[in-house]
Amino acid sequence: MSLVAGSRLLIACWFCAVISYAQISSFKHVVIIVQENRTPDNLFHELCRPRAGTPDPCSRNPTNQQYNIQTSDWSDETSPTGVTQPLPVPLANGYDLAHGHGAFVRMCNLDPTTGACRNDGAAGIVCTVGACPPHPQFRYVDNSTGILNPYLDIARRYGWANYMFQTNQGPSFPAHQFLFGGTSAPSAVDDAIGTFAADNPQSGEDAAGCAAPPGSLVMLITADGSRDLTIYPCFEHQTVPDVLPPSVTWRYYAPSQNSIWTAPNAISHICESTGPGGQCAGPGWTDNVDLVPADVLRDIADCKLAGVSWVIPTGANSDHPLGNDGGGPSWVASIVNAIGNSSSCDGNSGYWRNTAILITWDDWGGWYDHEPPKILPWPQGDYQYGFRVPLLVVSAYTPAGYIDNVRHDFGSILRFIEFNFGLPMGGLHFSDARADSDLTGFFDLSRHPRAFFHIKAPKNASFFLNDKRPATDPDDQ
Repeated sequence: MSLVAGSRLLIACWFCAVISYAQISSFKHVVIIVQENRTPDNLFHELCRPRAGTPDPCSRNPTNQQYNIQTSDWSDETSPTGVTQPLPVPLANGYDLAHGHGAFVRMCNLDPTTGACRNDGAAGIVCTVGACPPHPQFRYVDNSTGILNPYLDIARRYGWANYMFQTNQGPSFPAHQFLFGGTSAPSAVDDAIGTFAADNPQSGEDAAGCAAPPGSLVMLITADGSRDLTIYPCFEHQTVPDVLPPSVTWRYYAPSQNSIWTAPNAISHICESTGPGGQCAGPGWTDNVDLVPADVLRDIADCKLAGVSWVIPTGANSDHPLGNDGGGPSWVASIVNAIGNSSSCDGNSGYWRNTAILITWDDWGGWYDHEPPKILPWPQGDYQYGFRVPLLVVSAYTPAGYIDNVRHDFGSILRFIEFNFGLPMGGLHFSDARADSDLTGFFDLSRHPRAFFHIKAPKNASFFLNDKRPATDPDDQ
C-alpha cells in the first residue's frame, strides 16, 4: 500500500469513528439535581454583569439571545413610583420568606379583568423567621466573594433556560411530587378534576408520606379554589419509575425518609408503609431510595449511576434561605464534575458522553421575579402555573452558552425523560399531559461530543464524601 493510500485510509477510518461516536440516539443516563427556593432574578443577577469585550449579556436586543434577568426597577405596588430597586443579600442569608400558596396569591396579585398576574405584590410576602431586613423580598444574591461562580460557569459554558416555571403555585412538597410524578393530586381521578395538594404538611416538614406520623395532614386545593379539605399525605398514582422500560433503573437520593423533599415516600405502592409513624418497606423503596445524598458521588465513581436519578441536597447544600451554608454551588459542581470527568464506566466510554444533567430549583422561595407565570383556565387555573425558577442543562451535546427561550415547566422534564427513553409522552397526569416542551432544544445529538469543561468550586467531591456533619433536610427550620 502506498503512503498516500495509507494516509487516506487512516483519515477515512478516523472520520468514520468520529461520526459513529457522535451519533448517539439517546442518553443512557438522566440526572435531575433539585436545589431550593430561588428565582432567576434573585440567584443569577451576576449573569448580567458585563465582561470585557462582550456586549451587555442582559440587554433586550431582539437580534441576540440574552439572559432574561431584570436587575433594577422591580415592580412593587406599595412604592410611590411603582418600583423598588433590589439590594444584595448573602446566599446563606439569615431569614426565610413565606412561599406557600397564599404567598403566591399575594405576589401574583391577579388582575380579575385579564386573568393575568400583575406580578407586583411581592411586598405582601411576609418574612416568616430570622432577622428580616427592609424589603426582604426584593433581594439578589451577592457574588462579591465568588460564591456563585460554579453556577455562573455552568450557565455560561452549557445551557440556560430563560422561561422555566414551577408547575405548582406553592412550596416544596407539591413541587417535588410534580417533579417525580407529574402531579400533587392524591389520585389520578383527583388530578383529572383539578384537586391537588397545595402546601406543605401542616404538622411539619418531617411529616410527609405514607409513613408520616399519625395526624399529619396536607391541604388540598380544588378546581374552584376551595382550600377546606385536608388529607393524610399518602397518594396513589403512577410516577416516572412506573413508566420506565424494565431495562432503565432509577435512584432517588435524599437526606431522610419522611421529609417533604423525598417524593417517593408519598406514593403508596413505592413506600409500602408499615403504617403511620412507621417505615417505608416496599422493594420499590428499599431498592431505589438512598438516604445519603453524597452516595450519588460514590455511585458515579463506582460506575453504578442509574438510568434516571433525582438528587436532593442536605440543608447545608440546598440554597434554602436560613438553612444553607453556601455549599450549594460546590455541591452541584461536584456532581457535574464527577460525571464530566468519568472515563471508565459504561464500557470505558465514561458517563460524560451519554448523560444529560438537569439542574433546577423546586420553588421560588418568596423572592421577587419579574416574569409572570401563565395562569391556566379552569379546572386547573387556581393552581397552575407557579413562578419562574432557574434551569441549567449540562451535556456533551449542549452548545456552550446556549440560551433557550421556550417556556418550560416541571412537566418538560418528564417529557424529556419519556422522549429520551422512547416512551409515549403526556401520560403522567397534569404537568406531563399539558407541557408544551420537552427540553430537546438543549441537545444536538448529531454533533461530536464536546470536551468536558471542568467547573471550579471551593469544595470538591472529597469534601462532600467525607463530610461528617449530621445531614439535615433541605430546610430544617
